[in-house]
Amino acid sequence: MLEELVKASTSAQPANDTEAMTLHAAMAKRERIRLRPAAITFVLIISAFTGFMAVADAPPVFAQAAATNRPTAPAVVPGFWDPRRRPERPDLARLPAVRFMTEVDYPPFNFAGSDGNPVGFNVDLARMVCEELKVTCTVQMRRFDTLFDALDTNRGDAAIASIAVSEQTRRRADFSDPYYRPSARFVALRDAPVDAVTPEAIEGKKVAVVAGSAHEQYLRMLFTEADVRGFPDSDAAREALRRGEVDFLFGDGFALSFWLNGASSGGCCTFVGGPFVESRYFGEGIGVAVKRGNDTLRRAINWALFRIWETGRFTDLWLRYFPISPF
Repeated sequence: MLEELVKASTSAQPANDTEAMTLHAAMAKRERIRLRPAAITFVLIISAFTGFMAVADAPPVFAQAAATNRPTAPAVVPGFWDPRRRPERPDLARLPAVRFMTEVDYPPFNFAGSDGNPVGFNVDLARMVCEELKVTCTVQMRRFDTLFDALDTNRGDAAIASIAVSEQTRRRADFSDPYYRPSARFVALRDAPVDAVTPEAIEGKKVAVVAGSAHEQYLRMLFTEADVRGFPDSDAAREALRRGEVDFLFGDGFALSFWLNGASSGGCCTFVGGPFVESRYFGEGIGVAVKRGNDTLRRAINWALFRIWETGRFTDLWLRYFPISPF
């Protein structure tokens, strides 16, 4: 089933709501590496909302032109909130508690810790939201494909499980403002002489990608002169790069960040160029889902997320989980 969902990502529209909901997680699960990020000190660059979105909306070639291969590049923490658009503090009198739900197995975003309790980036962010709102907070784990039904039947108040916001998922739930956005990245061997990643720069170069994925579709559409090599899964594509059989690897930025920061990469490789974030291929963003019509909770979460970012806690959380930035 998982293989089928990954290959289905080339379709322009998912066949149904369940596929739309699970596709993002299915693709990421093919990429996962279980690890605990090491404590690494980086110089921090916080990208303001307007600056980040300017790159995000630029044509692919221009978005990448200024991004060069810097093996010692500082970690980048993208900003998804505009400081000029501060949300109003909501009336929390009718919000005594929030029952968050998350997925059971999607590390490092959400997974079961050694004691069986939920842990991960999404879990920590949910608890920060409750701290900011000063309400009681619980976090329960459920299968990803049951989260929307649980919202509909009031078995939970909000789902924070890396759910991609799309036309299909909006039919099932309302969403907070995005708290992160999917990205795609190129990876090369650490000692490869790469100055930039543009269609002209990688003309004729061999690029590994998971066959049938949205990343392959993007490569074939925008990098028409590259020698695109499809592989059955991400492990095979990564191994081809490690052995020098290809010049580049292209895939999900978060999964590649986990791999580069983990032991299995052996320190072989590094990101080159900048992120590709075209929503038509890689999604509009990741938000917290609430039951349709629950504007009180949605606005409260938006306000709390803004405050967490404004006070620097989002930056601290991001760097703890993503010392090698996906962006």
